Amino acid sequence: MWQAISQQLSEKLMFSFNISEKTKLSGGDISESYMISDGQDRYFVKVNTRECHSIFEIEAENIKALRTTDTIYIPELVMTGTTKSHSFIVLNYLSIKPLDDPQNSYLFGQQLARLHSWGDQGEYGFDRDNYIGTTIQPNPWHRKWHRFFSEQRIGWQLQLLSEKGINLVDISELTRFISEVLSSHHPKPSLLHGDLWSGNAGNSAFGPICFDPACYWGDRECDIAMTELFKGFLPEFYQGYQSVLPLDSGYQQRKDIYNLYHVLNHCNQFGGHYLAQAESLIDTIVSR
Repeated sequence: MWQAISQQLSEKLMFSFNISEKTKLSGGDISESYMISDGQDRYFVKVNTRECHSIFEIEAENIKALRTTDTIYIPELVMTGTTKSHSFIVLNYLSIKPLDDPQNSYLFGQQLARLHSWGDQGEYGFDRDNYIGTTIQPNPWHRKWHRFFSEQRIGWQLQLLSEKGINLVDISELTRFISEVLSSHHPKPSLLHGDLWSGNAGNSAFGPICFDPACYWGDRECDIAMTELFKGFLPEFYQGYQSVLPLDSGYQQRKDIYNLYHVLNHCNQFGGHYLAQAESLIDTIVSR
C-alpha cells in the first residue's frame, strides 16, 4: 500500500517522494491517519478501505469549497487516490495543538463569522450529497430552510434509525413539528463547516485551523450550536464571532433542534447512550 501511495504522490508532486518516515497519529474513529516524510517534506495521509474512496473524494471537494472563501485556514489538499486494497487522501502536514488559547480562539470566531458572511446563495443545500461521519448527508437544494432542515436532517436521521429497528418517535409528527417551529425563521444561507466540534479545530503555526468539513449552505447557527454540543471552545471564540456577526435572539430556542441532528447521527453510528440523549433532547424540544 505505502509503495503505491509513494508512487502516486511522486507523480502528483512531479518529483520523487520516497517515504522514509511514517508515524501513526492519534484521533479519528473512521480512518487511520499518518504523517509521512521523505526526510525533507511531510504530508498528512488518511487511509481507509478502497470502498471509502468516495468519502475522500467528497472531503476533497469540501476542502476546496472552504479554501475558496479565503476566510478560515484549512489544510491544503494534495490528492486522493486508491491502491489495490485501500483508498487515501493526502493533505499538507501541519503540527496541530488544541485550540485552547484566548487570542487564537477569538480570531477563529471572527474567521468563522466571515465564512458565514461569505458568498451569495439563494437556496439551502449543496451541489452534492456528502458525509457526516460515515452517514450520508443529503443536500438537495431547497428554498425553504424549515423544509430542508426538518426533512433532510431530522427526518433523514430518524428514517435511518427506523430502518435499524429503532423508533424513538413518530417520524412524521416530529418532522412536522420542527418544520412548524422553524417556519418563521428565514436565515441567509451560509456556507457551513458542517461538523464543527473541538476535535476538528486547533492551533497551527499559521494560527487557528479547522478540518474534516461536511459542508452545505444552511443556517449559520448550526455551526455555532455544534460547538456547544460537545463543548471544548473557549468563551473568547464566541466573543470573536459576535464581534463580527452577532447571533439572533432566537438562537437559544433553535440550538437544541440543530443539535438533535448530530445526536441522532451519533445514534446511527454508535448507538449506546446517545439513544437516551436523543430521547431526552426530543422531550426538551417538544415540551417547549
